[in-house]
Amino acid sequence: MTSEAKPTALGWLGTGRMGTAMAGRLVDAGESVTAWNRTKAKTAPLVARGATAVDHITDLGACDIVFVMVSTPKDLEEVVAGPKGLLSAERRPGIIVDCSTVSAATSAAVRTAATEAGVGFLAAPISGNPHVVAEGGACIVASGPLASFQRARPYLEQIAKVAVHAGEEEQSRLVKLCHNLYLGMMVQALVEVTSLAEKGGTDRAAFLEFLNGTVLASDWVRKRTDDLIERDWTPTFTTELLRKDFDLGLGAARSLEVPMPVGAAVYQLIQSAIGTGLRDVDFLALYEQQARGASLAQDGS
Repeated sequence: MTSEAKPTALGWLGTGRMGTAMAGRLVDAGESVTAWNRTKAKTAPLVARGATAVDHITDLGACDIVFVMVSTPKDLEEVVAGPKGLLSAERRPGIIVDCSTVSAATSAAVRTAATEAGVGFLAAPISGNPHVVAEGGACIVASGPLASFQRARPYLEQIAKVAVHAGEEEQSRLVKLCHNLYLGMMVQALVEVTSLAEKGGTDRAAFLEFLNGTVLASDWVRKRTDDLIERDWTPTFTTELLRKDFDLGLGAARSLEVPMPVGAAVYQLIQSAIGTGLRDVDFLALYEQQARGASLAQDGS
């Protein structure tokens, strides 16, 4: 895409941990970014890097493309299609790119509202926690009109190392949910075999060092190994957010008549972890639930 064809103004709606990391990559790449967040103080890190903060969602209507990163389906409906949302502005953006993880039904409803308002809508959920995003290692899967994808693609590729177009409607939503279902199942499998090795007398660090040297290793497990060894559950993606995605993913599986026996079992373990106080910590804390079940001491011995 030539520089003449690139929009001159980008908006960012939602500056939590993920939103700040993603928008920060655009700011650091030299793009003009205008940001809004319900709690304005959370825009400060982006402003310090060169972004401009505004007081009202509707102020983002002056931007050519507005990216959205919020936590829940209700949030997305409110900030885009609500009475004081982005579409209520007298001047509206050309394209809204939503990077949140929401259901296909919510996405379709917001897409309809945007289309009726003459605004393009791209569903573009992202894979990667804030640290991965900041390092340029995230991946984005997008769906919506191909023309909208091609227009937004240069910016998606500034945020992430990969940006894939999955279809013209809501396909990206299901792809992201499938990703997060797999992530939850993978972590549960990891903590199960780790606790088994520990219960048999192997140090947790030694087991993970061995595992990371095999063909079963992954970049994600390597990056999170120290956290698992130290039982550091500083949140990158909370157990509660994982439960939300399992709710959505298993709901999609029911609608499509796809059996998900492993996913259903992991969902119950996630629910149990939340019930024992692990709601707001990193979902890697599923280890704690497993360690209790295995009667491992607090120090892992």
